Amino acid sequence: MKKILLILSISLLVITGCKEDFLTREPQDALTDDSYWTNEKNVRTFAWGFYPNYFPAYGSGFTFGRYFTGQTLNDDFAPLSPTQFIKNVPATSTTWTFTWVRKANLFLDRIQTVPMEQEAIAHWSGIARFFRAMEYHELVRTYGDVPFYDKALDEKDAAGLYKKRQPRTEVMDKVLEDFQFAAANVRADDGEKGLTVNKSVVLAFMSRVFLFEGTYLKYHNIDQARAKTYLEAAKWAANEVMQSGRYAISENYRSLFTSISLAGSKEMILYRKYETGQLTHSLNSYNNKEPQSGASKSAVESYLSKDGLPIAVSPLYLGDKNIKNVMTNRDPRITSTFVDALRVSKYAPNASSSGYATLKFLNEETKELPEGSGSLNQTDGPVIRYGEVLLNYAEAAAELGAMVQADLDQSVNLLRARPGVALPPLQVLGGLPAVNGKVYDDPKRDKTVASLLWEIRRERRVELMMEGFRLNDLTRWKKMEYTDTKVNADINRGAWIKKADYPNTDAIIEGGAAEGYIIPASKPESQRLFESPKVYLTPIPLDQIKLYQDAGSELTQNPGWE
Repeated sequence: MKKILLILSISLLVITGCKEDFLTREPQDALTDDSYWTNEKNVRTFAWGFYPNYFPAYGSGFTFGRYFTGQTLNDDFAPLSPTQFIKNVPATSTTWTFTWVRKANLFLDRIQTVPMEQEAIAHWSGIARFFRAMEYHELVRTYGDVPFYDKALDEKDAAGLYKKRQPRTEVMDKVLEDFQFAAANVRADDGEKGLTVNKSVVLAFMSRVFLFEGTYLKYHNIDQARAKTYLEAAKWAANEVMQSGRYAISENYRSLFTSISLAGSKEMILYRKYETGQLTHSLNSYNNKEPQSGASKSAVESYLSKDGLPIAVSPLYLGDKNIKNVMTNRDPRITSTFVDALRVSKYAPNASSSGYATLKFLNEETKELPEGSGSLNQTDGPVIRYGEVLLNYAEAAAELGAMVQADLDQSVNLLRARPGVALPPLQVLGGLPAVNGKVYDDPKRDKTVASLLWEIRRERRVELMMEGFRLNDLTRWKKMEYTDTKVNADINRGAWIKKADYPNTDAIIEGGAAEGYIIPASKPESQRLFESPKVYLTPIPLDQIKLYQDAGSELTQNPGWE
């Protein structure tokens, strides 16, 4: 019985698009049987079943979660065929599902029946509410308004089953309550550090979730008062982690992504452990000998010069007419992220679409070994790290309009002071960004974004490059136009090359010239156009709308998708 339960709890039931099924169907094993909910060990085992869904890290097999090309609809990648926005309302979808909400609610209910100390009940109730909050964040981020369920429904509860969508603010208020409860009750330590949800993990994710929601409400002009509340929650949660003294910035930036073992890393708040013969991945391989979707000119140019100034105003910048110049005198994170040699089509088996190739996730010691290729990679995968928490704090502080030098010194400037990075600290003088007492303004700045906030967003982009954050960031800032290849030409430009240096390449040079920037997506039909703000939300699948109609209820469609 326990074996069946464990297998099903790890697989977390078969996710189905049928609302009636996933909200009412009782599991076919003993999940509701009193014989299982008898001790804390079984409760812990059940909780592990949530981990693969919310903490995929580098995924498994030939999937690698959001890292690297796991998420390419952004302005960091310049692929041959850019990922397109959704064009039509889908008939069905695997993302409009409340299976995980149901599981969290079942978990929360059953915890109350287990013979444990009150402290244990409070801890595990916090864990259950944390996972429910995580799922609702994903649902709200994807669809906006959704029905909120705080208990598993009985199959006869038609009113609950076909509950109408509730405003995202109402739902996220409940999510905030769940996070606050979890932060107050989840243990500071429980299980092996870095591999188990504890209070710090809850707080770190709370800073991520409410930075997203606070800025989304602010820039989409939905509810400015709540935006402030959520940003304050994000800042508070990040500060709690910062003041705990439990974490610090790692000395080696690249080791965060290429280590066989992250055990003992002072920057890792949560990571996923990989081991040969048990759990492996393929992300390392896609940075090794495989062809790549290359980085965009826009991404490469976002890195500062080593004097802390944008390349457009730095006297140290040598231009981009060869890769050596591109990499010289730059923020050292650029060489920890990108290969210092061009990989042009037909001239490298692991060529990049733009010429710029990524090595951020490549373990150099295993790249020629069996575990360095295929799906046998064993490097541990970050789930959430202290560096992100510092960025969450800095941005929330800036958005709240209260950014002072002390805020920068305990966040962004700790990242710049990382050994091997050692950039000059970012200063704020009269509300403007400065380095070494000199105020500056990036000529390439989006003029609708304040200059100090622009630099904080730059720091986030660079520090988290290729880690899967960029699309969500552009979404919450309401800046999806950055992904339009016609509006933002530099996202469809790669490295500068001379055709004579690569006479047999099939790479397209801009304008058909003898030298110039590689244009990865050269065909008119392959361009990505941002034509409607409706894409900020995913359309509700048609089968769910009909299911509601057949039951005499109504499930409204998202704006623009009607």
